[in-house]
Amino acid sequence: MTRMARLSAKLQGFGTTIFAEMTALATETGAVNLGQGFPDTDGPPEVLEAARRAITEGLNQYPPGVGLAPLRQAIAAHQLRFYGLEVDPDTEVLVTAGATEAIAAAMLALLDTGDEVVMLEPMYDSYAATVAMAGGSVRPVLLEPPAYALDPERLRAAITARTRVILLNSPHNPTGAVLDDEALAAVAKVAIDHDLVVVSDEVYEHITFDGRVHRPIATLEGMAARTLTISSGGKTFDTTGWKIGWCSGPRDLVAAVRTAKQFLTFAGGGPFQMGIATGLGLPDTYFDGLAARLADQRDRLVGGLRSTGLDVFVPAGTYFVTVDIRPLRADGDGVAFCRELPHRCGVVGVPNAVFYDPAHRGAARHLVRFAFCKRPEVIDRAVERLATLHSGSSTT
Repeated sequence: MTRMARLSAKLQGFGTTIFAEMTALATETGAVNLGQGFPDTDGPPEVLEAARRAITEGLNQYPPGVGLAPLRQAIAAHQLRFYGLEVDPDTEVLVTAGATEAIAAAMLALLDTGDEVVMLEPMYDSYAATVAMAGGSVRPVLLEPPAYALDPERLRAAITARTRVILLNSPHNPTGAVLDDEALAAVAKVAIDHDLVVVSDEVYEHITFDGRVHRPIATLEGMAARTLTISSGGKTFDTTGWKIGWCSGPRDLVAAVRTAKQFLTFAGGGPFQMGIATGLGLPDTYFDGLAARLADQRDRLVGGLRSTGLDVFVPAGTYFVTVDIRPLRADGDGVAFCRELPHRCGVVGVPNAVFYDPAHRGAARHLVRFAFCKRPEVIDRAVERLATLHSGSSTT
């Protein structure tokens, strides 16, 4: 591995994110970008209008570091409405610059040098980087296809005397798995038995399919006092560029995260905060419609990918579907496949190997992730292009 001059030892090996690389390839080649998880439609009109109104009404200077009161109140109301969780909007809710900042601030706040964080593998790419920045290390718990179910024995085996945090993610990116009650109970038991904090990334909380329901681990007995719940408005309201996230939980954990967050962005996105506050109050029909629309888009892409000959693992939630590329590429080199795909047929995906610890990437060498948070006609265009891989022809 080539070392980068002047880069801190903590961040050696991370480099540029795969999303930046793949999006640049999409721009360069004119490919359909099914790599990065952002929608190609605007959010609900009410949400957009609330942000516009906030701009015209002069809400354009620093908002409070903890977030605007209407958004904090809306987050608290959301947690009570959907999950029966009661949080104080003044002391148990913190608004952040997206969920990614909330995760980073949590790691910086909760870890000392040498502490360990247990997390599900594959793992969203910022997790390991934020742990490294905090001086900690990662203890991954492997989820295996096709079901990507949590093995409680593997979870227990990952715990050591240096473990401080379990970083949980459900609905899970990149696999699309949704942890069931049995898996959540296993995580809760380990956390309680070892007196651990659970940081729960739930940004896809409203995007589950086929009758699967997201359940926050904070709702389990004994977990509200030790769980920091993280979410954002980007995925739920098709506003990923606004970067409005939050965390909620017991006041001591939220205060710890606030201490770190104030020295990162301090505050941001005032008008957008008002938009997300409006979104969180939308009726149930909106949230049900979001899941139904994305389920249709998932099925559209899954069917198309299967028609190309790829082996598809159908997700229970999120924006993403994973495929085994070996039916189309015998050597199973997912990184090479993704780098060549834009030039071969004009489609961008992401190799799942980047979501694994370097020591374990061989387990996912043959896996590739595609995003279905795109308009149906865009999905159809991508499928048509992928179909050319059969004949050896290509189109861009």
